[in-house]
Amino acid sequence: MKQRSASLYFSRDLEKKLPKIAKSFKVLALIGPRQSGKTTLVRAAFDQHAFVSLEDLDIRNYATADPRGFLAQYHYKTGVILDEIQYVPELLNYIKTIVDEEKKPGRFILTGSQNFFINQSLSQTLAGRVALLTLLPLSIHELSANQLLPEKLDTLLINGCYPSIYAENPPLDLWYASYIKTYLERDVRDLKNITDLGLFQKFIRLCAGRIGQLVNLSSLAADAGVSINTVKSWLTLLEASFLIFQLKPHHKNFGKRLMQSPKIYFYDTGFACSLLGITTAEHLALHYLRGGLFENFVIAELYKKYVHQAQEPHLFFWRDKTGHEIDCLIEQGANLYPVEIKSGQTINTDFFNGLNFYNSLSKNNPQKGFIVYGGSEKQSRTAGNVVSWRMVHDLLP
Repeated sequence: MKQRSASLYFSRDLEKKLPKIAKSFKVLALIGPRQSGKTTLVRAAFDQHAFVSLEDLDIRNYATADPRGFLAQYHYKTGVILDEIQYVPELLNYIKTIVDEEKKPGRFILTGSQNFFINQSLSQTLAGRVALLTLLPLSIHELSANQLLPEKLDTLLINGCYPSIYAENPPLDLWYASYIKTYLERDVRDLKNITDLGLFQKFIRLCAGRIGQLVNLSSLAADAGVSINTVKSWLTLLEASFLIFQLKPHHKNFGKRLMQSPKIYFYDTGFACSLLGITTAEHLALHYLRGGLFENFVIAELYKKYVHQAQEPHLFFWRDKTGHEIDCLIEQGANLYPVEIKSGQTINTDFFNGLNFYNSLSKNNPQKGFIVYGGSEKQSRTAGNVVSWRMVHDLLP
């Protein structure tokens, strides 16, 4: 990996959209996992705004004790960025009063790292006044644009896509260990009163071992030694912290009985590899979850493609009770685009089995189907299109 300066700024796909969106909303909120680059992005996009970090304990105490006085000091500023707004949720009510009186777009820019809390608070307090956007770790498109994309796929899967990895070039094992420790000691304690953090960390690792699998609450509960209700609560917590997401099954059954359980994926494969103890490309090449991690990578990239364009991703999987499956279905209006994900580097006719079955059943146009694989070629075949992992971002317009 190239050595990078920690102060280096990486261009992001959302950067040009933020100021435009802020002109149409009184408040703009950018949420996403810790270390995804939210603070850096909003400071670059709104460089005339004052900046306040609510992680600073003194500032947080001031904002909590005297919210009116705290916000009044920015009255004559172009605007203000309030970083990590979840620490002082009381401010939202006062922000609502201010923006309703002033009716000035883009005055308040908020960031936060707790999805559940922020969605709930914003929807209750600032409904109709706020644009809510998401920033995830670097996408493959952003890595390419910043000349950061590793040559080898397995290197990318292990490194993950957090900007600090590419800015600072730290030892991966130490960086991810620190990330997990910070997450457990701060976000988990803030969101949930979990007394046994070691048991919760074990649960996260169990989730990593089930990447791309149907969520089985009973199995997770048995292996973690907790109740099914606790598993449900902890999965919600992991989603609220932007560590995992659940891919839901598509509802259209074509006369077949479908699976109803979602699948579990991580937003970042580097984080997942760290949880699994995978530290080298050689280890990954022989690991039983390499195919699952590649599938995870592709689906997370498709998710990023949409959210980094300020769009809602409509991604699903399809699987019937007999085991026929499509790894990902992209829904765009009335159109469905099936995507099969294969980690192999050589195109095999067996790659098309799932697409052929699905297209025959659904009467879908084969040219709307895609194979994303671990090689470098791009092909258009009768049974569907073959796309390299490097081109995931360009799968659909």
